[in-house]
Formats: sequence, structure tokens, C-alpha cells
Amino acid sequence: MTDTVAAAPHSPTSPTLADPGQSVSFDERLLRAREASRTLATASGDLKNAALEAMANGLAEAAEKILAANARDLDNGRTNRLSDGLLDRLRLDENRLAGLSAAIREIAALTDPIGQSVRGSRLPNGVRIDQIRVPFGVVGAIYEARPNVTVDIAALALKSGNAVVLRGGSAAENTNGQLVEVIQDALGSVGLPSGAVQTIDEFGRDGATRLMQARGLVDVLVPRGSASLIQTVVTESRVPVIETGAGVVHIYLDETAREDWAADIVHNAKVQRPSVCNAVETVLVHAGAAGRVLPGVLQQLADAGVTIHGDEATRTIWPDARIATEEDWATEHMSLDISVRVVDDLDQAIEHIRTYSTGHTESIITESVANAERFLAEVDSAVVMVNASTRFTDGGEFGFGAEVGISTQKLHARGPMGVSELTSTKWIVRGTGQVRS
Repeated sequence: MTDTVAAAPHSPTSPTLADPGQSVSFDERLLRAREASRTLATASGDLKNAALEAMANGLAEAAEKILAANARDLDNGRTNRLSDGLLDRLRLDENRLAGLSAAIREIAALTDPIGQSVRGSRLPNGVRIDQIRVPFGVVGAIYEARPNVTVDIAALALKSGNAVVLRGGSAAENTNGQLVEVIQDALGSVGLPSGAVQTIDEFGRDGATRLMQARGLVDVLVPRGSASLIQTVVTESRVPVIETGAGVVHIYLDETAREDWAADIVHNAKVQRPSVCNAVETVLVHAGAAGRVLPGVLQQLADAGVTIHGDEATRTIWPDARIATEEDWATEHMSLDISVRVVDDLDQAIEHIRTYSTGHTESIITESVANAERFLAEVDSAVVMVNASTRFTDGGEFGFGAEVGISTQKLHARGPMGVSELTSTKWIVRGTGQVRS
């Protein structure tokens, strides 16, 4: 981090929020975000919602430009041999763009978290104490090949009174540029500072490094992407990090698992969108149920083009399976690949999950209430399910409108992060002349 960035918060003069389209320095963009965050912190809920509505409308009006920019990014991605999973995450179409507008409107309809009382009390001497929600201030985000994240984080940050600085990566630079332009125009149209949403994509990897070092200007940093990207941010950042995790996600088919539920849930969890972090990567099946449930499960997967990596017991039932390796159990495939292992019992399933899980999402398919409750109690992941597809681990599905990411750590936030997770708290104390005795 340069000396000018470090000294900036203590500068006696505030930066002028000039036209965001002008070419400005990295330092100036962070200063603009900091200045804008002070305005957003006291903005009314109605004003923030008006900006969100303008954003949703702006995406629809600029759809042609956005999709053209996205087509350029996709062409570049193919030239640079991005994986199918990354290309899927990068891709926008009319339906996905309409989905982003709908998500913004869902966020606008949520209760404004700012000023909400978390808890409070009145002391015997009459002093009133309240803990209320307040914005973080400036939220930084580092992610790759995910233009939807540009919109999701900007909308959630605005609703929760935060400014945001975005590093979306070179793969989506054209798309993100168009999206940020729409968002900044929307902010300006209702009288909010357009500097509340900044992109530093043009500064490349150096910009990401400087963002990680911008303690004092950026209050919290959220990485989203590959395990290597997340680990780099966690280990190198001087800014506090909320860690989102890779998804080595498990489904355990218990001895009592219904065959139809097992086949449909595993198929949905793997095939509906294999490139995302809540897609299942490993299926564990009780030895007593393997012969009964695996043929139907694996047939439905194979019919959808899924490549099965199985242990010896699985390959006895499904000879076409590839031999599963130790690496397979720890791999987030993000593709039409799945690892399958037959286990002796629930204890062995839980032990496997403890060994290989990234703490994202795990699900049990069972008709045993006792086993379901054991699974819920003993599996230590951000989201634990019974008889449901892991694809439900999603801010939109949880009623948040969208998500900042899915946190797999245990401090501050865990699981899908919505507007409340982009807030901190402060204590408000009101007295009438009391002094401490």
C-alpha cells in the first residue's frame, strides 16, 4: 500500500466526488468510496430503495450493451481456455439478466437493517442502553468470472448502507464495466453519490494487492472464487476478511433413504448447475442401501452425462465408474463429475465428511428421525440439511434476494450472507444526567 493511501483518512480535506467516468487513481477511488459511505450510512430506506429500483430498471434498459460486453468476455474466455465451469459462471443471457433485476427488487423489499435494535435494556438508574445495527462502511470484494456478483454485492451493500469497491477480474472486465456504469448512473439519478460503487478492474492484479493492503480505507474484504484465490486473500490481506469457501459438498444416502428421493435429490444437486459451490461433489451411501439405491441414482446421473468416480464397492455395482482416488474425495469438480463411496454406517459417513469437507453444505437422505438429528447435530458445516438438495444453499433461496457469498468461517457470519451480514453494531446510551457511583 502506498503512503498516500495510508495517510488519506487523516487528510484535512475531503475528496471531490467528480465524474466517475473520468480516469482517476486507485487512491482516489478508495477515497471516493469512503466519502460516499458516510452519506449512505445516514440515507433513508426510501432513498436507498429508489436507487435499487433505478438499478433494476437500468439493467433492463442497458441489456443490449451488457450482453454485447459479455459476449466479448466469453470470446476472450474461450481463447484463453477458461474451464467450462468458469465460462458458465461468466455467461449472462436475457434470463440471467432479468433474474438480477428481480433479485434487486427483492432486496429493495427487505426490511432495512440499519438502526434495528439487536438488544437493549434500562439500568436501575434509568440509563437506556441499546445495541443497533450499523453499516461496515466500505466493503471490498475480490472475485473472478462472476458478473452476477457485481450486481448482487452492489445491491446488498447499498441496502445495508455500505459503499463497495469491486475487483471482478480480467475475465469479466467488459461486462463488469457496463454493469458498474449502470449502477453508478442509478445512484446519481436519485441523488446518492455514484462513488458508492467503484471498480478497480483496470488496475489488474496490482489493484487486488493494493485493495488487500488498504486497511483504514476498506473495512472488510470478501473474496469469492477458487480455493486458491480465497486462500491468497486470507493469507495476504491486512483488511479483515470474511472467508467464503470452496464447496466440497456431500450427500449421504442413509440405510433408510427412499430410492426416488435419493435419485432426484442427487441429480438436482449435481446436474442443475454443476459449476456452482453448492453443487454436490461426493455421494456417500450406506452399505446396507447401496444395492437398492445406487443403481437408480447412478443411472440418472449417467443419463445426464455425469462421469462417476467410485470406490471399489461402487464399481462392483456400477462397473463403468472410474476408480476414485484420494484426490477425488477432496476435489471441488465444478463439472459433470461426481465421487461416490460406500460406507459402513453413519459414523463412517460423518468421519469422511469431517476429513474432506470444506464446511459448506452437507445433506442426509433418510427416513430415520434419529439419524437425521444426529447428522444435523454432529456435522459441522455452514448449512446442514435433511432430505433436500444442496442447491438450496443460496441467498436467494433463503429469502435474502441475493448473497454476498457463502461464509464457511465461524466469526461474524456463517452460511449465505445477506444484508444483515453486511452490518456491524454499535451501542447507544441515553441518560438524563446520571453518573456512575
